[in-house]
Amino acid sequence: MVEAVRRALAANPDLAAVRREWDATAGRLTQAGLRPNPEGSFLQEDFKNGRRTSTLQVTVPIERGGKREARIAVASRVRDQAALDIEQKRADVRAAVISAYYEGLLSQERLKLAQESLALSSGSANAAGKRVQAGKVSPVEETRARVAQAAAQAELARAESDVRAARKQLSSLWGETNTTYGEVLGNLVMPAADLPDEFVFAHMQNSPLLRRARVEVQRATAAVNLEKARGVVDVGITAGAKRDQTAGVTMAVVGITVPIPIFDRNQGNIAEAISREYKAQDELAATEVRLSTQVNQAREQLRAARTEALTLQRDAVPGARSAYEAASQGFTLGKFSYLETLDAQRTLVGTQAQYLRALSDTYQAAAELERLLSISDETSALLKPQ
Repeated sequence: MVEAVRRALAANPDLAAVRREWDATAGRLTQAGLRPNPEGSFLQEDFKNGRRTSTLQVTVPIERGGKREARIAVASRVRDQAALDIEQKRADVRAAVISAYYEGLLSQERLKLAQESLALSSGSANAAGKRVQAGKVSPVEETRARVAQAAAQAELARAESDVRAARKQLSSLWGETNTTYGEVLGNLVMPAADLPDEFVFAHMQNSPLLRRARVEVQRATAAVNLEKARGVVDVGITAGAKRDQTAGVTMAVVGITVPIPIFDRNQGNIAEAISREYKAQDELAATEVRLSTQVNQAREQLRAARTEALTLQRDAVPGARSAYEAASQGFTLGKFSYLETLDAQRTLVGTQAQYLRALSDTYQAAAELERLLSISDETSALLKPQ
């Protein structure tokens, strides 16, 4: 599993796209820190020689109100959010790999179960055929046995398809369109029942989801400051030279441009930014509640699924196997009917399948819990030998 997670974190295309977004925010941050360009202008009055007046001047805009610093603050918060998106995507990819990896192992176990079921059905069919030939049971018994054998063959074909699909799903997480490996190697380790409350609380508070929501509040606050800064008028300082051919003199030109904020004081954008700041605060509170609820649900699902899997593993599966072996031996000796043997066989196969489903639910809950807690490295806090 560790190698699968490592490959995905290095080559997953979705994770690569999120990293590209973080790279792009560097350009936004650079742009936010740039000062406005000066403007050059040329003015000529009259076009007759000896009467022309030419003016060349440069205007340098001077930003006031801390606009540049406010732009940088907004761009910095956006870049922080992009970095947190990478952290969250790493956790998402890791959880997807864990789910796909154990699904691959479970699909292989289901294939073994289907092969075992077919072997049992074939054995029962052959035994029923011999008893029919001996005149001990009705031919209907053999027909039922052959029907069960055909159903087991169909289940085997489905299990083989599921194995191929699970392997393709796993390889797709590290960007491969074709499966380049054979059997998924590993053990079906039972996850831990839960994690310590202190561990869960610490990781929840440090979750990229919560940290991103907090940064969004900071970004919204910075956006309010930026819009307020834009409400402060900028000044343009003009300097240049004017050549009067009629008088034969060159004169210096100096000026200042100041907008008069009578109608537009950026009040609409300021009001919008303030409302979005309140929205970000509400979303932060909602994210805290939602994350806490989802973590608690995942923990309960993990406990329930793990308890079910352990019960089936320790009690139900061995009991069902013992009952089938007794029924099969009794059928061979003529003590039980084929229906009783078939019922015992179906119970055994169904109980084993139920155990694998419960184990799958356990892995899914464990992966989801670690995703919510944003565990993003190759190792697992839950999937360790018990």
